[in-house]
Amino acid sequence: MQLQTGNLFNVERTRGRDERIDVLVTGARLNVERIVSMGHTSPDGFWYDDPRAEWVALLSGAAVLEFEADATLHDMRPGDYVLIEPHCRHRVAWTHPDEPSVWLAIYHDAESRG
Repeated sequence: MQLQTGNLFNVERTRGRDERIDVLVTGARLNVERIVSMGHTSPDGFWYDDPRAEWVALLSGAAVLEFEADATLHDMRPGDYVLIEPHCRHRVAWTHPDEPSVWLAIYHDAESRG
């Protein structure tokens, strides 16, 4: 048996244009990613529009998500999570510039829900 182990909070400070995305689990209908943001935002005018449902939790740091449908700004603090339905257009409006914002994102096919 081979175990895959790690620590979600063991991160290098991520500066620059791109977030760090680590794929932790991948399968036919499920992906789990750790995302590390540090001052990163979605580009102006860009909206995520995924055909899969996304459950995302903020583990550390701070962030603001914006949803196109109602222009809602959703403040995220450690422990907060949100379930984003398929094709719900959203973007990252802000992440803390001085400390890593660590996300756990679980993507799954909407039809796989029970």
